[in-house]
Amino acid sequence: MSPSRPLPARVYWVRRFLVLGIPLIIVAVVVWLLVGRDSGEDPAGQGSTSSAPVEPEPTATPTDSDGVADCAPTALALAMTPDAASFAPGVSATFTVAVTNTGEEPCLVDAGEAQREIVITSGTDRVWSNRDCIVPGTETRTLLLAGGGTDTTPFAWNRIRSAEGCPPDLPAPGAGTYSAQLNLAGVSAPPAVFGLG
Repeated sequence: MSPSRPLPARVYWVRRFLVLGIPLIIVAVVVWLLVGRDSGEDPAGQGSTSSAPVEPEPTATPTDSDGVADCAPTALALAMTPDAASFAPGVSATFTVAVTNTGEEPCLVDAGEAQREIVITSGTDRVWSNRDCIVPGTETRTLLLAGGGTDTTPFAWNRIRSAEGCPPDLPAPGAGTYSAQLNLAGVSAPPAVFGLG
């Protein structure tokens, strides 16, 4: 009987792989199956999550006037200043209207055409008022006045006469001395005296 020859080295490596590698592969497959199955289930006590998008809670949109009170009449000062002492024939009388918050805290006041009143007189003759022919739905103009702050706007009177109810074809005012009075939020400005040529 002849002695057996040694096996090639490659055979030993194949045997080692079969003995060590196959169990490792089996363990890896089992772990992968267990982990994959658990991740697809909802663990007890976790509750299911809705796929619907979550709406954010509505929040108030901040504005510059949040928490600001209306201006008290005692905190308002009005002025209506003619741009000239006298206006030539055919030229509109123009003015600068100023609204001042004399208080220390900011406040709100509606200075829109529907809220303010401008009256033009000549002696005892009431010549014109912006309230006589005001258009319904006239927009508001809410001012946020800082403490000590002033808002100025131009104003022009085109030398026409008006009366309550806005009747047409009234006679035009003639040359002479006139007075403009501004009233707003229970406050009156000092009369502004001017002339028409």
